[in-house]
Amino acid sequence: MSLLSSLIQAGTRFQQSLENRPTAKGMNEQKNQGPGKAEAAPSVSTGDDRFTPTGDFLNAKEQLKAQKLPLADYKQTVGQDLAFIRETLRHKLAEYNLNPASKISVNKNEGGRIEVGGNLAEEARTRIENDLNVNRSFADAFSRLSVNEPTLHFMDNALKLNQAYGVNNSLLDTLISENQQFNGLQDLVHRYDTLRRSARTDQFNVAENRSTYAFNLNTRA
Repeated sequence: MSLLSSLIQAGTRFQQSLENRPTAKGMNEQKNQGPGKAEAAPSVSTGDDRFTPTGDFLNAKEQLKAQKLPLADYKQTVGQDLAFIRETLRHKLAEYNLNPASKISVNKNEGGRIEVGGNLAEEARTRIENDLNVNRSFADAFSRLSVNEPTLHFMDNALKLNQAYGVNNSLLDTLISENQQFNGLQDLVHRYDTLRRSARTDQFNVAENRSTYAFNLNTRA
């Protein structure tokens, strides 16, 4: 009986040792966790240089100022003069029985006189040029267009680059007033002309002076 009792007791202890033995899963979890309580992952500091707001965030004020510009209204104003000049030239081609697809260009010389160029016969070119110089409405529209269109072209391109690539244009920021009441087209034209005269020409990518502005009909840029 003593031998049987010893075997039973040994079997009982062995069974208990198996039940108290940690499972493989538990051992792996403990091994992965390491000694002691696992430390929480360090939080990213908001002051980390890698997360310092830059680019669009820092230029948000300038972008908001530019986005408030009524660009569509400016385009409508300039578009009216463009349409008037285009139609006047087309009527002149028809008046002198010229090919409606004839290339024709208009600009002002240093004396302020309108000059006509293009693939036109000299007689027809001279007559059209004289007609345009006595047409006050055409002369006024061309004068407006010669300053309004370059300004609008500059602003439109700068805004498109900003929206597409996040490129900020410091000249555009200077051009726009904080007060929207002073951002009328003529206000912008005046400031643009002042900046253009005081800055390098290549910064604006426009003609050096107004006299070099030309309107082209039936020609590709």
